[in-house]
Amino acid sequence: MASTRGWNYGRDDYQGKLVDESMIVLRMRIKEIKVLEKKDEVPSNWMEWEKQYFLHYNEDIFRAIGLLQNYLMDIRPSLALGIMALLMFSVSISTFSFLLRCFKIAEGISSVIQF
Repeated sequence: MASTRGWNYGRDDYQGKLVDESMIVLRMRIKEIKVLEKKDEVPSNWMEWEKQYFLHYNEDIFRAIGLLQNYLMDIRPSLALGIMALLMFSVSISTFSFLLRCFKIAEGISSVIQF
């Protein structure tokens, strides 16, 4: 805790603030603890198969990423970079086409409304 009066005796000067820039770290830690506490809780409105799958979701994701990582480590670097570039371009192109379609829909709605 910082004091606004007197010497700081080698501590950082927080300019009267009780919490410094590490407040974001504190918030992240609190969020992590809340997530860990609610890890096994699932919403009651989920179907049974969703509840069963939810418990193993992280394991499946980590396993899939591990398999992808092992595959990319075993092939030639240029092929791995090509696969990564293909994935990045495909995501960006699909995002662009989605946004373009949204703009066309908004244009159609605005022409009907006739501002």
